[in-house]
Amino acid sequence: MDVNGVGWITAIVVGGIAGWAAEQFMKSNMGLLMNIILGIVGAVILNAILAAFHLGFQGWIAYLIIGFIGACILIAIGRMLKR
Repeated sequence: MDVNGVGWITAIVVGGIAGWAAEQFMKSNMGLLMNIILGIVGAVILNAILAAFHLGFQGWIAYLIIGFIGACILIAIGRMLKR
């Protein structure tokens, strides 16, 4: 099964990198497993939003960028709900 044109193993690795980058950018302290989850879930959610606007991207670089942006959005939402 492919996610945005990348396989599951690549999605986990790239999702972890995207989550880690978002963690560093947003100055939060999440941990490795949460970084992977944030990167993958952020990429899936943002891909769904982009698909609603008929924008689709393929490849691991697009997955990394979309995962980073999506993870940053999820961290920001989490901070808003926590307050």
